[in-house]
This record gives sequence, structure tokens and C-alpha cells, in this order.
Amino acid sequence: MNDDFSVYDQAASRAVDLGNQLADNEPSADLWDIADGLLAGAVQYWLYTRQPCDDPGCQDCAPLSTAELRLQELQRLVEELARSSEYFHTANDYGAGRA
Repeated sequence: MNDDFSVYDQAASRAVDLGNQLADNEPSADLWDIADGLLAGAVQYWLYTRQPCDDPGCQDCAPLSTAELRLQELQRLVEELARSSEYFHTANDYGAGRA
């Protein structure tokens, strides 16, 4: 990996690389299944890393101190990442204008 890449960029790039590798290794695999599996793993890892510590008064953990708060933050983050993706809008979207 390029040293100019942050850990965030490296993780995102490796996830895409893994998806492409799985698709190349299993040409008959459904790409949606591969993507869903990658997303499931990412969600599991994200939730694992956001577990609050054992101090109920911890101010650092307070924003994510319940399952519902973690879910809300995860949904917010997924929407932000999806909307900023170059793949969010496509020419084939229903109702997309064509000139």
C-alpha cells in the first residue's frame, strides 16, 4: 500500500480489492451476494469497535452507549458514505434524465 494512503483509505481500498478478487475467483457468484457479504462483515467489525467501555459514566462512550445510538450512527454514516460515492447516481437510475 502507498504510504500516502491513510488507514481509512487502505481499509476501503482493500475491501474493494477483496470484492473484485472474490468475483474473479468465482465468476458464477452473484455480485450482490459478494457485496452483501462484505457489508455484513464491515457492519460486524464497525459494531465490534464501537462497544462502550465498562464505565457507565464515560463521556467518550456516551454518544454510542446504547445499541440504538450505535445503530443511528451507523445508519447516518452509511447514508453519508453512499451519497458521497461516485456510484450513488447512475445513468441507468429510474427517472434519470437523458439528453
